[in-house]
Amino acid sequence: MTDRIVVVGGGLAAGTAVVELRERGFDGEITLLADEAHPPYERPPLSKSVLLGEKDAGSAILKEPAWYADHAVDLRTGTHVESLDLDGHRVLAAGESIPYDRLLLATGARPRRLALADESGASVGYLRTMDDSVDLRRRFRDGFRLGVVGGGWIGLEAAAAARTSGAEVTVLESLDLPLLRVLGPEVAGVMAELHREHGVDLRTGAEITGIKRDGDEVQVSLADGSTLTVDHLLVGVGVQPNTEIAEAAGLIVDNGIRVDRHLRTSREDVFAAGDVANADHPVLGTSLRVEHWDTAIQHGKVAAANLMGGHTDADALPYFFTDQYDFGMEYVGHATPGGYDQVVLRGDVQGRVFTAWWLDGTRVVAGMHANDWDAIDDVRRLVGRQVDPARLADDGTALAEVITG
Repeated sequence: MTDRIVVVGGGLAAGTAVVELRERGFDGEITLLADEAHPPYERPPLSKSVLLGEKDAGSAILKEPAWYADHAVDLRTGTHVESLDLDGHRVLAAGESIPYDRLLLATGARPRRLALADESGASVGYLRTMDDSVDLRRRFRDGFRLGVVGGGWIGLEAAAAARTSGAEVTVLESLDLPLLRVLGPEVAGVMAELHREHGVDLRTGAEITGIKRDGDEVQVSLADGSTLTVDHLLVGVGVQPNTEIAEAAGLIVDNGIRVDRHLRTSREDVFAAGDVANADHPVLGTSLRVEHWDTAIQHGKVAAANLMGGHTDADALPYFFTDQYDFGMEYVGHATPGGYDQVVLRGDVQGRVFTAWWLDGTRVVAGMHANDWDAIDDVRRLVGRQVDPARLADDGTALAEVITG
């Protein structure tokens, strides 16, 4: 093929797609437009190994700049895309009109902002980019006081890294448990206990009424009348997909850029992948937007195949992992509030070596293991299958024997 593909985005989905295009033998022109100053990189290390100081930030980079030059990829970092001309097949970026035959939008997501924090003038930050991670890491030291708004994955991983580095950490979570909407009370309670055991001041049901700067300190006022004083406040209240240029160009947008099972948008020659894509999932039978590392990789591969004229399905089950202190877990599937009616736990929950299964009737919609690394194949095998819930709950019954359909 000798035509032109433009990729908009500097994350893992964009980088994976470009690498895959060349590895699949695409010999046309490729232009990669990355908004950040860095080439595409992975985000999980930013809240894990990089934040812990185990690796430097450069370790997260997918391919060094020389790779792009060696493979005839026009990599343009620090380049903001202003608009798309879908009828004219052009991307307007940095004042230049760049032509394409096919276009991939992998614009990712950005942190949801907390106006009270942003307008306070205090030391406030977010954790999304490589620069964010480097900035937060350099603050960690014995006695440093970190406040975290939000008990989601980013907030808890940052809390774990900070505590491991000797910092004092307070997490403010508005719900009754951290990760309650993601994991449900059964497993969310395990996460709460884990952090409290490691010295995190986890305050649930917390309502913030004010944030202000007091010299070099940050003061956070809470609805219960208490005040939290910290050296730095990290806000982790979720992300929102970067859909603005897609919507302005006339693409269908609904909780992300809507794409079919092949990651094709409402325009035949435009695809979307990664955090920004709300994709029809052929296995789960619904559309979903997934903000995890593995989905970015899988989407990048599928997008590359289909940009080259293929009809590959984006059918990989959602997968994510976390490592916090001595606790590690892997999760497969998609369990949403109201999307399951029971959670089955197997193993030693108190000792944090167990598996958890989210069931809708007798169908497993999601599964995870905690510190049981040999169980991941069984987790992948059971998600989407019909099982006998009673046998699944029986530790003495092999997982291979619980499947009924």
